[in-house]
Amino acid sequence: MKIRSVILAGIAGIIVLSVLGITLNSSESSNDPKLRIAYFPNIGHAIPIVGMENGFFQNSLGDQIKIETRVFDSGPQAIESLFADSVDLAYVGPGPAINGFLNSENNNVRILSGAASGGSSFIVHPDSDIKLASDFAGKKIAAPQIGNTQDVSLRNYLSENNLKPAEKGGSVVVYNIPNPDIYTLFVKGDIDGAWVAEPWATILETELDGKRLFHEEELWPDNEFASVLLIGNVDYVEDNKEIIQNFLSAHHETMMWINDNPKDTRIAFNNFLDSHLGQSLSDDVVDIALSNLKITDDPKPNSIFSFAEKADILGYLGRNGYDLSGIFYYFDTNSLEDARS
Repeated sequence: MKIRSVILAGIAGIIVLSVLGITLNSSESSNDPKLRIAYFPNIGHAIPIVGMENGFFQNSLGDQIKIETRVFDSGPQAIESLFADSVDLAYVGPGPAINGFLNSENNNVRILSGAASGGSSFIVHPDSDIKLASDFAGKKIAAPQIGNTQDVSLRNYLSENNLKPAEKGGSVVVYNIPNPDIYTLFVKGDIDGAWVAEPWATILETELDGKRLFHEEELWPDNEFASVLLIGNVDYVEDNKEIIQNFLSAHHETMMWINDNPKDTRIAFNNFLDSHLGQSLSDDVVDIALSNLKITDDPKPNSIFSFAEKADILGYLGRNGYDLSGIFYYFDTNSLEDARS
């Protein structure tokens, strides 16, 4: 088995450090201008990982701006960190981005850009007989933390196929647990399947003989949906317009570089895993995972609004309805020029 327990322990360790507010890269002095960024150890987060590993972000911001990074395993953790003013920017899925916008004071969390489309799949355990949606009845299914993107997609899929989770009186047992724990339950055969993002989907498929029942994008119009978004604390954004503008330029340039250099992207991603988790993934796993998503800075707005409808049906957006007006942050280029002068 190529994916050993050390990588799972490494991810778990990073999550603990991040929750405690400990950074992976930090400046020596808290007085230095800085930008704090959160992201996940997933290939869908290739832009922040490559941007940091290859120095694209730092080069764009200059040596005077210190970058601090925190690595999480789920969007809700990143949102909590934004609310606690522990990070300024975060790469998350549409579910947490929407909840962050709606639940932040004065809608202070906004979407700045897209980062990836697609890249989630449902993987069936080799000993399970799931072949159709109707086969989910009576099964044990896992997805990351409740309210995260894969969780919303799974529960919506169940509802569309006239199924309910056990806590709602149905027969499908849904486990909301971190990706490393999903891996462990998959190894033990304690779950029938999992709705997970890359590279976890490919790990379950190639290392543990899981069967990919479908790619989630197959369920969406035009086979695409925003799976990773860049969101920001508006107070920080408006107080540091030039920093954010430079960062967004680096974000776009990193996206272009990734699409032009898939092999070098794999190397950068594995360097990140090796340096922070103590072990990298096989070349095949990373190559397959990267091919299963699209790295793009297009936030796919229609999919955001559609996703909100799904989350609302599940009761995740409160009882009084919701309004996504203003969820996308647009720069006032005139004020940016004023800030530079």
